[in-house]
Amino acid sequence: MRPSRLRLLEPVTFLWIALIVALLVLVAVPLGKMVVISFETQETGEFTIANYLTAYGRQRYLDALRNSLLLGLYSAAISTVLAVPMAWAVSRTDMPGKTFTWVMVLAAFIMPPYLGAIGWILLAGPNAGWINQVWRWASGAEAPLVNVYTFTGLAFVIALHSFPLVFIFVKSALDLISSEMEDAANILGGGTWVTMRKVTLPLVWPSILGGFILIFLETIALFGTPAIIGIPARINVVTTQLWQFFEDPVRVEVAAAYAIPLLLITVALIAVQKLMLNRKGFVSQTGKGGERRQVKLGPWRWVLFAWCLMVGMLSVVKPLGVLLQASFSRAWGRGLSWDNLTFRNYHLLLFDHDMAPQAVWNTMWFSAASASLAILLALLVAYIVVRRLMRFADALGFLAMAPFVIPGIVMAIGFYAAYAGPPLSLYGSALLIILAFTARFLPIAYANSQAAIRAVHPEMEEAARILGSGRLRAIRSITAPLLKTSLLGGWLIVFIVASRELSAAIFLVGPRTRTMSVLLYDLSEQGNFEVVSAFGGILLVITLVIVGIGMKLVGRDFMLRRE
Repeated sequence: MRPSRLRLLEPVTFLWIALIVALLVLVAVPLGKMVVISFETQETGEFTIANYLTAYGRQRYLDALRNSLLLGLYSAAISTVLAVPMAWAVSRTDMPGKTFTWVMVLAAFIMPPYLGAIGWILLAGPNAGWINQVWRWASGAEAPLVNVYTFTGLAFVIALHSFPLVFIFVKSALDLISSEMEDAANILGGGTWVTMRKVTLPLVWPSILGGFILIFLETIALFGTPAIIGIPARINVVTTQLWQFFEDPVRVEVAAAYAIPLLLITVALIAVQKLMLNRKGFVSQTGKGGERRQVKLGPWRWVLFAWCLMVGMLSVVKPLGVLLQASFSRAWGRGLSWDNLTFRNYHLLLFDHDMAPQAVWNTMWFSAASASLAILLALLVAYIVVRRLMRFADALGFLAMAPFVIPGIVMAIGFYAAYAGPPLSLYGSALLIILAFTARFLPIAYANSQAAIRAVHPEMEEAARILGSGRLRAIRSITAPLLKTSLLGGWLIVFIVASRELSAAIFLVGPRTRTMSVLLYDLSEQGNFEVVSAFGGILLVITLVIVGIGMKLVGRDFMLRRE
């Protein structure tokens, strides 16, 4: 037998085959099944376009699509306005309080959006919200000052927990820009603000655009906040309409047809972004290392700090403060008083509630299992792609990154269509949720693993193979230990985002597999905000513990690091 054929029979070849099958199961099959079922009748499975006619045959459904697109634009625009001045201030100026700003950005990043939405209901509800109560007491007015149950209020609340994405993108780009061009603009008579507007910001335009598009896509695929605020306000969007298709009787074929345009919009926007950036060059490098000096703002540095302080108060301090108050209250509307103070909300959840302890356990092990599986698959795929071990290595990389352009709610519908019914009948099972979470966050793990492997030269692996080691042993004994810090950071990030995932989980959980995010949503529908706040506090404590471990082991900025 020829040596080339013998090489194909190495044990590692069977691992590569298993890896291909895993990617097909996680990505290609759910997406393909969703497309197929959107053209099938539920009863006979015959080809039809009736599902699309049903999905877009009512004005209510078309209004939901329009509302989602407008909500995405509003939220992305507000996020950009909030984040760009903060990023410029932290990266390029002598503004005080940079550590505080970083803490606020990180806190807004890790705080689940639906928890922030509940906080803003307590703050800006038109009747009992704290802001409106204080306003009525101070002014004697009857009308509320602010109302979270409006389209603008919904977009603003979403933006308060989305702006860290723009901040990370823009600050990372600003950190790479030399001060030489800014100095040249100043020499030619441009002041600080003119230079910032005409030189600095145009250079980071790709990052601003990338953050804007990412927030737009995240918003139109978001379920929690639009459901918690939008449904009571009678603001119907695509995700809440999809949820209604899953009410009894379940119309998964109509939901699939309704979700396809959401997928097409996502793919189209990613393509438009690449096209726009390819048509114009954005180069800020010179032949030598550029110096980056802080811009002296004088008294204006306090204005910028006030802006950062305002954003931090609105996104983190105020909603967290009111949630903390409500979690220890018998009735949150009665305010702070000794007779209103109680620990019964936490006692109920930890010891007396039928589902809460199980939801905590489900969240921990579902997140840990999906993070471990995602990191393992991502490491192997990234290794194949970077080391060019197969002819179709790039195809594997494409499959690993494909979920990035698939909204989580679309991915959930795909998994429901592919695996919920016979012959597998996995609906409501832990396995289905873990597989869906793994697929959902595989791009995060893959991007992290690819960057880490590129930093490791293959010479040591080659030396081990020359001495008789197999490839798998070389990976296990040499490559993996060198990557352990980066892999741990990726694992922690996937764990954290999986533990707060709602958009995919709510379509797939069963009575005994509810996660904390799903149970939080169920409790919020019951209107018991004291218990909801306490359960949200438990989720935040768990998240903060994981973040603290990550900072200790990997570095304090591991969640905000952008490779």
